[in-house]
Amino acid sequence: MRAWPPKVKKGPPAPTAFLDRDGTINKNREGSYITTPAQLKIYAKAPAAIKLISAKGYRVVVLTNQSGIGRGYMTLAASRRINLKLLRELRKAGAGVDAVYFCPHAPGENCSCRKPKPGLILEAEKDSPADLPRSFMAGDKKCDLELARRAGIKGRLVLTGQWRSSLGPAAAKKGYKDLLALARALPDMTGAEQRKIP
Repeated sequence: MRAWPPKVKKGPPAPTAFLDRDGTINKNREGSYITTPAQLKIYAKAPAAIKLISAKGYRVVVLTNQSGIGRGYMTLAASRRINLKLLRELRKAGAGVDAVYFCPHAPGENCSCRKPKPGLILEAEKDSPADLPRSFMAGDKKCDLELARRAGIKGRLVLTGQWRSSLGPAAAKKGYKDLLALARALPDMTGAEQRKIP
């Protein structure tokens, strides 16, 4: 389900950075839910990371599971306010996001949009095609990496949020310290030497 923007303009396929929200862009504790805008705390380096990702020629699309809606912990309206706060805070810091998609369902509902199922990427792709060989999914959990695999794109682990409990300490060898470290490592897609994500 698209949370923002209300309408999208279709363009040509573009390299796309699909980013998890909780634990990747903003702080998140295992077993807790962000149910009000006041609880949303963005990581200090996240705006600079998103700004750099955009500057390197990627469309930035946030994909997030929000089972707190399906579990009855918050309403769709509350979820929308949280996402709008995220966008406002990033904009204040000079960082822009092209779109936000979320799954509102509880795990037992077996929907096709709950990560790691690829429904959110398929919906985003329908709205604005991605250049898949030059796109990636970044997140702090196993479901983010599995979503990338199912969608046929590169998966990138960030070592913030719940990575340790989701993947185990050994995963640190394959991860990036935070979203800014990942952004710095990405190839630049704006020049003539555009290439696949290694």
